[in-house]
Amino acid sequence: MELGTLFAFTVAYAIAVLVPGPGVSAVVARALGGGFSAAVPMVIGILVGDLIYLAAALLGLAALVQLYAPILIVIRWGGALYLLFIAWQFWSAKPGSEQIGALKREGWGKTFLAGFTLTLGNPKTIVFYGSLLPTFIPLDQPLTWLGTFQLFVIVVVILLGIALGYAALAAQARDFFQSPRAIRNLNRVAAIIMAAAAVFIIVVG
Repeated sequence: MELGTLFAFTVAYAIAVLVPGPGVSAVVARALGGGFSAAVPMVIGILVGDLIYLAAALLGLAALVQLYAPILIVIRWGGALYLLFIAWQFWSAKPGSEQIGALKREGWGKTFLAGFTLTLGNPKTIVFYGSLLPTFIPLDQPLTWLGTFQLFVIVVVILLGIALGYAALAAQARDFFQSPRAIRNLNRVAAIIMAAAAVFIIVVG
């Protein structure tokens, strides 16, 4: 694939990931509430969702998204409701070690699933891969295996770098606040951010 095409896609995708949306909000809220490690499974879930949309777009299946709109609606609502559930956990949790323990016991799989469903129902992701991607990548022309591999690598590197960066910054901010009152306030900030991401998914979608 031409370097100019790869560069255009890289810049566009980096901007799309950098601009705060439901995914970034959920990752930041997760890191604020439970630390960096608690946000990693959510980032991986978001990444897998992005890669699925990228694969669908490259295979010329973007138009099929419209045919399966009811399924996407169910996924969107399910993901939003789960985010609201996490928000309630943050809001009502007691500060201190019992809060951290509760978050760890929730499990890698559930947090991964939250990030995955969030991406599948995220209007921002759907618009990027369904509408914006064809403006950078000529999907009407045959795409080589090398070109496909390059695009996947770009998505993996950029999304992991930016999303984990957001998580690290949020986790560091949490570490500055050690008193029970400060942790309670951080938990409630995380709850508000998580709930806002859920509402955005429902309203905009």
